[in-house]
Amino acid sequence: MANSTSANLKLTVQATGENSGTWGQITNTNLLILEQAIGGYSAVALNATTGATLTFTNGALSNGKDQVIKLTGTITTNVNVVIPDSIEKTYIVENGTSGAFTVTVKTSSGSGVTWGTTDKGTKVVYSNGTDVVDTALTDVASDYSPQLSASLDANGNNIEFDDATGITDDAQNEQLIFSKTASAVNHLQVKNAAASGTPSITAIGDDTNIGVSIQPKGDGQVTLDQLVFPTGTGSVDQVLTSDGSGNLSFADAGGGGTSWQAVITADPANAVAGNGYFCDTSGGAFTVTLPGSPTLGDEVTIVDYAGTFDTNNLTIGRNGNPIQGAASDLTVSVERAGLTLAFVDGTQGWLLKDK
Repeated sequence: MANSTSANLKLTVQATGENSGTWGQITNTNLLILEQAIGGYSAVALNATTGATLTFTNGALSNGKDQVIKLTGTITTNVNVVIPDSIEKTYIVENGTSGAFTVTVKTSSGSGVTWGTTDKGTKVVYSNGTDVVDTALTDVASDYSPQLSASLDANGNNIEFDDATGITDDAQNEQLIFSKTASAVNHLQVKNAAASGTPSITAIGDDTNIGVSIQPKGDGQVTLDQLVFPTGTGSVDQVLTSDGSGNLSFADAGGGGTSWQAVITADPANAVAGNGYFCDTSGGAFTVTLPGSPTLGDEVTIVDYAGTFDTNNLTIGRNGNPIQGAASDLTVSVERAGLTLAFVDGTQGWLLKDK
């Protein structure tokens, strides 16, 4: 009976009585091929346009028999690395090529496993004789950085992170960083929700009252559900007011959010919604012109500073919008008068809120 070869590693299978005087040499070669299959390494240079076909030489060392294969070279198009049909073997394959093109490791007739155009990672794959299959046992260390600390707690529940490490995206850009506080007892709980429910982020822990701090960097802003909060902390007794589009700003709390201005003796070049004006007409009558493009709820407050509105009247210019439904300016002639006008719409315009 003549020699034969094994199907996968192409070992020389010797028949009884064959190879007298060279049996040891053939056996040694077979052992080297087994060593190659268990722990061998090859760097396989790919052709720029055609890739490569792994070789399986009968009774001899060849790159298709190695356990670990690193693919090298610069590719200029999508290429294939082909394993002949009928070979059954496990491989660790690293895509070390240059060039933004795909690399597919496949059998002659199969569809195989593909590395994406930017995937230069490592995969554990196996050939079942008709196709190459991805085991999904990828090299975490090469694909993700920074890494998890690779441990669970004593109950096997929580993933532990080293201090100041976290989660990155698939381009290894930082997305979420964790840092620790010594002897921490309070933390955040992130909870999902069923249909029509609202997911939540909740402060929980040992203390009874626990706040949640969201801190922007520098002059950055915090935006929540279409509300844009102002920069800084505001002043004592100020309140948050909205411009009607979700943009919040700090305003003085006096007068329901009125921002009081210094005493004026002339038109302030159009009053500003939310402001209050102390008007001094002791030196002569003048006009305060209302905002030109008001929105619902805008308010302007006027106060007689010197008690002279009766002798030197103050005129409130309507600036294109009605006042009390009338298309005319408003003359204030009452000594020590104080009034607030609130804008409602283009029909009634500015209405007196206080007289």
